[in-house]
Amino acid sequence: MGSTSSGRPVGARDRDSEGRARNARPRDGLGRPLPYGTEGVARQPEGVPRTPQETLAEAQELLDAGKPFHAHEVFEDAWKSGPEEERELWRGLAQLAVGLTHAARGNVTGGARLLRRGAGAVEAWASASGRGRPHGMDLAGLTVWARGLARDVEDRERLADGGGVVDAGARAPRLRG
Repeated sequence: MGSTSSGRPVGARDRDSEGRARNARPRDGLGRPLPYGTEGVARQPEGVPRTPQETLAEAQELLDAGKPFHAHEVFEDAWKSGPEEERELWRGLAQLAVGLTHAARGNVTGGARLLRRGAGAVEAWASASGRGRPHGMDLAGLTVWARGLARDVEDRERLADGGGVVDAGARAPRLRG
């Protein structure tokens, strides 16, 4: 079997076992696509039911390893499968992880915007629910971290010392304060 110009085998379809479209390209640690045939970072399995404690432990491990894209997928599972009253919390946490992903990729505008959006969502959820420390998380600390990182990324770009790119592992938040 030959290959297309992208390196994907001719006739190969990026589909899962149930026929849903899936991009099978390998990815780097920040979720960027690599050429077919390249060794990539293992993806997080989708649709895994986890307890909130398991979600937080796995996401923290991924964040600390500089893999915020993968942590976002863990938060997304919680957002999509968790209790209705917590969905906006997990969605906000997923936005924070994606914001860190974009900041680490050098996308200053998108990174800062998503960090602020996620901080706003987490803050709104905490205010509406009256819960500032659900599952041991420090939501106030996370919002301060996100807004501070957004400012730092924009400042770095203005000062042209790194183009706004941050080290995702070094700048990972502490989910539990």
